[in-house]
Amino acid sequence: MNPEVSRRNFVVSGAMAAAAALVPASAHAASSAAPDESAAPVKLGLASYTFRNFTRAQMIGFMKELNVLDLNAKDVKDHLPMDPAAEAQALADYKAAGIRLHGAGVISLAVDSDDDMRSKFEYVKRARIPVLVAGDPTPQDLPRIEKFVKEYDIRVAIHNHGPEDKLWHSPLDVLQAVQGLDPRIGCCIDVGHAVRAGTGIVEAIHAVGPRLFNMHMKDLTDFHDKESQVAVGDGKMPVRGIFEALIAVRYRGFVDLEYEVHADDPMPGVTKSFAYMRSVLAGMGYPTAA
Repeated sequence: MNPEVSRRNFVVSGAMAAAAALVPASAHAASSAAPDESAAPVKLGLASYTFRNFTRAQMIGFMKELNVLDLNAKDVKDHLPMDPAAEAQALADYKAAGIRLHGAGVISLAVDSDDDMRSKFEYVKRARIPVLVAGDPTPQDLPRIEKFVKEYDIRVAIHNHGPEDKLWHSPLDVLQAVQGLDPRIGCCIDVGHAVRAGTGIVEAIHAVGPRLFNMHMKDLTDFHDKESQVAVGDGKMPVRGIFEALIAVRYRGFVDLEYEVHADDPMPGVTKSFAYMRSVLAGMGYPTAA
């Protein structure tokens, strides 16, 4: 047996067992049933950047282990290349594996060019993805984005990147900038970056409301320290409060785990994160995957 595979499986099993211990006794019966997260009002997905050091084939294998079939894909490694032929092959691989793509990004829309922006929208259109997650447009780019949103009927979710971001520290900055624009232009709330910007994440979800199109989930032990990221459930992130807020605003998008630490061996933290989020949903009375 490969010692490295054996070690990783041991660590993953330990993480799953530890997270399972967090589930209330009343939730175990629900979680032992056949996976049916479609019945829960909060849908869990994965940001492919989590597996940025792994190939598409490896990521598909990990997703099957995790029982996660909904993906926000990024042009990193070979996850969703922008080259049309390579993109087509990726889409075929995902379809064969039963994986559904609901978001693309983070994608730069900062280039001052209609041709460049059109190429990004075409990339998302080819994949039949409904949400383009944008990383760094400027306020001056918004009229051009609005033009393409109307032409392609693809929603654009501007991603906040915390205190280091020159423009979009918080989803509230995005919300202020897009007020009055086409309602298909909105936010991707990255909860880790938002709290580091001093934003109350539950309040932000309520404020953004119908302009929330995507969410990146992570956890931190110190809301002032970017390097304090841990598996979801091991930090201070108010996960249940976030889920309750999403339900209250009738959010229809995905909560995509974006686990950015331990890039060469992310599965223990990723496994623990999904187990914890599922345990929270189970504790709220919603069916979850085992």
